[in-house]
Amino acid sequence: MSTPIPGELDRPGELDRAAALLREADALLVCAGAGMGVDSGLPDFRGDTGFWRAYPPYARLRLSFAQLADPVHFGADPTLAWGFYGHRLGLYRGTVPHAGFDVLRRWGAGLPAGMWVFTSNVDGQFQRAGFVDVAEVHGSIHHLQCTAPCGPDVWPADGVDVDVDPETMRAREPLPRCPGCGALARPNILMFGDWNWLGARSERMLRACSSWLDALAGAGRRLVVVEIGAGTAVPTVRRMAESAAGGRLIRVNPAPDRLSPGSGVSVRLGALAALAELDARLTA
Repeated sequence: MSTPIPGELDRPGELDRAAALLREADALLVCAGAGMGVDSGLPDFRGDTGFWRAYPPYARLRLSFAQLADPVHFGADPTLAWGFYGHRLGLYRGTVPHAGFDVLRRWGAGLPAGMWVFTSNVDGQFQRAGFVDVAEVHGSIHHLQCTAPCGPDVWPADGVDVDVDPETMRAREPLPRCPGCGALARPNILMFGDWNWLGARSERMLRACSSWLDALAGAGRRLVVVEIGAGTAVPTVRRMAESAAGGRLIRVNPAPDRLSPGSGVSVRLGALAALAELDARLTA
């Protein structure tokens, strides 16, 4: 007889309690971190080892995610910078969102007060899966800005195709340019130590999400928060989930995590498995 994983015997109870919360919901806030995309085949960059497993050339160079996600490279070494972000742009464009996205969208469509997504992910997977109300707190790789910047403009990366050498992970010319001044362009993503990020696009959606939450509270609507694949290394998503939930939090994460009594339910599964199990209970 195999030894059970710690907490495994509690999973049916956790899932039942989570499903009960969802049945009572008037509105849904999905707070998603990198773990949401793992079941679609996307890397979550968890630690240097996980990042290097996804990108062996950077392991040979001993370059970490934090070192590469630094805007200084767009000035000092633009082919290195665009090699990293150009590859990710192509990866995210070619990735099909897993079935869990459709489950969430269907849940939200059936609620009287609707749903919003709050995410630290820059991959655009929620939009690709048909979501409209998405607040991207760190920006989006599918939008560009000037590196200078010469002005406040942010524009879609539609039609931008960066040729990346898979052996060196360096981009080949021509690199994306600002249509206004001709300077090098960069993704409209908040990077580490980034003082030139143009955050107006993200701020607009964040304000809209905040206004929606305020309206729910004013109307006495029952909000349920589903936090998926968010950790403590970059705690933005987890903090948002905990502050908005008001005791109705469903935390989906395979890593063991005890919530304080009365704050919600911890479901120790990956995103797709948890959403499939919950959906089966809701539709039974």
